[in-house]
Amino acid sequence: MSSYIEFDAEKVIDYITNLGSFFDKDATLSCYEFGDGNLNLVFRVQDTQENSIIVKQALPYARCVGESWPLTLDRARIEASVLQRHGEICPDTTAKVLHHNTELAVTVLEDLGHLRILRGELNQANTFARLGKDVAKYLAKTSFYHSSFYLTPSEKKALVTEFTNPELCSITEDLFFDDPYRDAERNNFPAALQSSVEILRKNKTLLAEVAKLKAQFLNAPETLLHGDVHTGSIFVDAQHTKLIDPEFGFFGPIGFDLGSFIGNLLLNYCAQHARINALPKRRNMQVYLLDSIATTLSSFYVTWLELAKTQTRDLSLQADGYAEYFLTKVLQDAVGYCGCELIRRTIGLAHVADIDAIEDEGARLAVQQRALHLGEQLIINANKCRTTDDVYQLIISFVN
Repeated sequence: MSSYIEFDAEKVIDYITNLGSFFDKDATLSCYEFGDGNLNLVFRVQDTQENSIIVKQALPYARCVGESWPLTLDRARIEASVLQRHGEICPDTTAKVLHHNTELAVTVLEDLGHLRILRGELNQANTFARLGKDVAKYLAKTSFYHSSFYLTPSEKKALVTEFTNPELCSITEDLFFDDPYRDAERNNFPAALQSSVEILRKNKTLLAEVAKLKAQFLNAPETLLHGDVHTGSIFVDAQHTKLIDPEFGFFGPIGFDLGSFIGNLLLNYCAQHARINALPKRRNMQVYLLDSIATTLSSFYVTWLELAKTQTRDLSLQADGYAEYFLTKVLQDAVGYCGCELIRRTIGLAHVADIDAIEDEGARLAVQQRALHLGEQLIINANKCRTTDDVYQLIISFVN
């Protein structure tokens, strides 16, 4: 875009000052960039009274790689629009958009700096009682109200077009479903894991199930997804849960976001084998993670089913038993995508600090092997699940 200018701290202050709606007219502002993500610039702007906002700008390339990996700026529009639509449904669990400029790929957001990123908190063995229920209700409500159960066909088709996100979906398609299962240059894992990876790649049953999951991702525009639900895109404290960064949002299978979130809790579960030496403390943390998964599953199912029973507008989809049938497939998809998340975060391009920050090389390798095995078994056995308890029991049977 000809009007696009890459921001620095000085340009951000000028831009916010010219908008004139966030601080007092004579306020003295300061600004610094603190983004540690893969794609964007993130600035905090504050006055001397400690009032603050966040300014996020998409770059025309992947920040983690450089200009050799160009990316569309339209992802900023999609991110802001997903936050706005999801925020209308779940304002308490969605980061609030204060302003958006499509040409500059700039979004101004509420500052959640008083909260903490969930991944870091879990890595420190900190727990949050509201987490499972909050995330479940966010996923259930936002997915139901953007589904064919609630939207008219014309409304939904228009939104599918509006949220078409081919470049970022292509990243997910490659990193989730393709790269880990072949000798791709972007993959990243230690040589000691090579034999385990080769066995994985020769498992024809696994590869067939991954193909089905990719086909579902490509061809099932069931709802407006967040598209990147992981423990690094969730802010928390004891009373709050806020989801951020839905720039991978698009219309896809409902189970994808649910499976991605559960997969990240299981990555942390695996990592705790090497993070916490004292067995009682480790078991307490791992029990918390499993309880959070159980709560997420049950709350999601109950919330979604209640909405389907009371809010479904489509006459055919009101048929007795259809919502239960539909949710069974959602659960199966979620288990499969959960397994894909475990595998791709272990041997693909984008890893997690839960595992990579384990200092002992042998202990880290053991955790990686656990994550690979668990992911493989979840993918292979996903279609055996009919209920949330089936999902939980499947996880329990392979988690150790």
